[in-house]
Amino acid sequence: MWVNSIAHQQRLLLVWARRLYKPESISRMDSYHVSASVLCSEDSSSKPVLKRRRSVSINSSGVQHQPGESDGWHTQERTVIKEPNQRSWVDSRMSSELRRLKKKEWPVGERNKSTMDSRAEKYEVVFGIAPCVLALTQGRRKPRKLFVKDGEASHRASVLNVCEEAHRRGVQIQRVSKNDLDKMSSGRVHQGVCLQASPLGYLTEDRDSKPNAGDIPLWLVLEKIQDPMNLGAILRSAYFLGVDRVVSSLHDSCPLSPVVSKASSGAMEVIRVYGYENLEDMLKMKMAQGWQVVGTVGAEGEESQVPITLCSDFKVTKPTVLLMGGEGEGLSKQLLSLCQTLLTIPAGRELFPGIESLNVSVASGILLYSLLSSRRPAR
Repeated sequence: MWVNSIAHQQRLLLVWARRLYKPESISRMDSYHVSASVLCSEDSSSKPVLKRRRSVSINSSGVQHQPGESDGWHTQERTVIKEPNQRSWVDSRMSSELRRLKKKEWPVGERNKSTMDSRAEKYEVVFGIAPCVLALTQGRRKPRKLFVKDGEASHRASVLNVCEEAHRRGVQIQRVSKNDLDKMSSGRVHQGVCLQASPLGYLTEDRDSKPNAGDIPLWLVLEKIQDPMNLGAILRSAYFLGVDRVVSSLHDSCPLSPVVSKASSGAMEVIRVYGYENLEDMLKMKMAQGWQVVGTVGAEGEESQVPITLCSDFKVTKPTVLLMGGEGEGLSKQLLSLCQTLLTIPAGRELFPGIESLNVSVASGILLYSLLSSRRPAR
């Protein structure tokens, strides 16, 4: 009898417990969210929104315990980072050209592919906006693939122009990271584009170049220019000022590399540079044809049997060859012996030892301007 009474009481307690603590009453209280006080302002797109989620257990009496109470209570707290909505790179102001390039020339599948393959050994990498555009448009190289920096840089009008020229010629375009472009250009300034194309070398076939209409021809002959930055700067000046032909010695001279093209701002892709095994023989041939050979010396030139003239006093009255020597040593004795006149650039002040001369590219620009502005129309 006593045992049955105890069992009956236990059953009653169980029923009442189920009635008092229904699952739906607990589910309304089992968790809550607290927004942190550090929320991103509307104009700040870089800071994430921080939200905290805390789960709180409820004891049998239905009382909610505060964090830190330990008698059977379990409080769990975790932080949820919610990234702000990323701005789509397809802007409403984007041109139709860019949309078309994004969809057609840059397939998503091309972004993660290897940038180079085994066939790349036959090509070199031209870098920079102007060199890439001119390498594509001049038709002197065989372009293979254009690499463009992924991201906002690909939206610039100059980059789009390169892509349009490549697309027009059926050249594949591939998006790559900045690190990939840095490696292709050996860490030099690539402006977000690199072009894989066939090399460009010196012209060895002697073709008669036509001088500017009505002008006396002027050739620039370079002996042993070894710095690619100097060579690039000289080519840029020669092209801008209107030199009829640029000639270089093939031995101990800098090759026509992508670094030279970048230093020339792409002028190397336009102007034709001829290479000669023996400059002495070429100069003797031009002298036999009635050309004059003009060399250069520093402001404090050594005593010479050849007359030295200020560049501002010299006038181009017949076909002329201007000789420029390499960094450091200048013109060789063999070429100096062929000169009929030596030009010098006067200094504007008293010079300290060690800095009494000009860089060869700067000197070339000054001399070319002086000679080309003085030449008379051909008869």
